[in-house]
Amino acid sequence: MGRIRNRPPGLREVAQRAGVSMMTVSRALRGVDGVSSATRARIAALAADLGYVPDGHARALGAADSRIIGISVPNLFNDVFAQILDGMRRTLETAGYSSVVDTTDYDLSREQAWCDRMAAWRPAALVLTGCAHAPALREALRATGRPVVELWDVSDDPIDVCVGLDHRAAGAALAAHVVALGHRRPAFVGPPEGVDPRADARFAGIAATFAAAGAGAPGRVGVDDQSAFGAGARGMTALLAQGPRHDVVFFHNDNTAFGGLMTAEAAGLRVPEDIGIAGFNGLDLTRVMPRPLTTLKTPRRQIGLVAGQHLLARLNGVRPPARTVLAGRLVPGATVAPQP
Repeated sequence: MGRIRNRPPGLREVAQRAGVSMMTVSRALRGVDGVSSATRARIAALAADLGYVPDGHARALGAADSRIIGISVPNLFNDVFAQILDGMRRTLETAGYSSVVDTTDYDLSREQAWCDRMAAWRPAALVLTGCAHAPALREALRATGRPVVELWDVSDDPIDVCVGLDHRAAGAALAAHVVALGHRRPAFVGPPEGVDPRADARFAGIAATFAAAGAGAPGRVGVDDQSAFGAGARGMTALLAQGPRHDVVFFHNDNTAFGGLMTAEAAGLRVPEDIGIAGFNGLDLTRVMPRPLTTLKTPRRQIGLVAGQHLLARLNGVRPPARTVLAGRLVPGATVAPQP
């Protein structure tokens, strides 16, 4: 009589079925480089078919009463996401939950692959950044009935619950302050269009506000945000090469604004007399600058705290609001001045 299996399939069983080493299976399922896309896909399919659950501690976390929460953010080098995580994880840890964090670099396919890997852990809940996801992922997550919180952005049609900022309204509020100071020739420096939906929404709010004031559409320069300070410098350099066309430049965050400000001053421009500089988020950097940055402070830790509270409510069978919008606060600063 054959031995009765009393545990879920592990790495060994998946490796035997796939005809590869256990190390290859481990690397494939963890998303580590060194495994071809075709092999990774074949191993993932076999693991799902076998009902694979990660070995050791991970298998315990994959039990039906899992206390693990998966959290996906674009990157961990951005103060925004670090502070949101700080507010949320303290709330979750106090309630006895642990978290697994991964990054997507604003790539929806990477987000979907991460969610597929997390499924093997049977997490208690998932936290995703933003409300833009692959359609298949939205449908799959809704079908599971598992609690999902989308944070930092809001939608009228969230997967489950969303907590964040109305980025279009935030961009419009900052622009309204600048318009009131008499500026009419704006530019915007941020990620290329289509990379970051939140930056696109802010740009749309800025553009609509200037259009309502009878001004032209803002010039937009798309820059890679791998190094925010460098991105701001490159964006300002590109604008200066166009000549004196703009009287104020909006940057998609404070770090890029700082890079742009330093570049403008190095080129001999006076800020704010010759050109205005506006950032976004109200990061700690702005408090140590010789001239406070004109910006909009976002409630990052509060977003994380409220998201954590709503997630705990969902896990305990209580239905929180599907959409929670938290407001930013204008910081007038000293880098945008009234026009003569």
